[in-house]
Amino acid sequence: TPDTTLGSNEKVSMTPVEQSIKTKLVEALSPLHLEIRNESHMHNVPANSETHFKVIVVSDKFAEPSYKMSIKRHRLINNILKEEIATDGPVHALSIVAKTSKQWSASPLIPSSPSCRGGDGSLPSK
Repeated sequence: TPDTTLGSNEKVSMTPVEQSIKTKLVEALSPLHLEIRNESHMHNVPANSETHFKVIVVSDKFAEPSYKMSIKRHRLINNILKEEIATDGPVHALSIVAKTSKQWSASPLIPSSPSCRGGDGSLPSK
């Protein structure tokens, strides 16, 4: 079982989109560590939205030569979550941190995401 946490490092019940993200990433990547942070509250969206996420994934899959480059890891995760991030999917924005276990051991700190700058106004107001 991977170390699976939600942003604040406390285990809480997951919302439907978070659960879908978790299930797909666990099945595809067998992560050693997985954090799913719902950052929707930092944006101009209604309360309890599931539109903006950050995933922090530590997997030995990323040590394979074909995933040495960060962009290839991001593409892999985007492909795994293609239904969630599709134009008509529930996720509007996805921030990805993808590390090998060696990289994670050397640097496990993840900076906080910046505050929303207002976006393009296409999402409903809070």
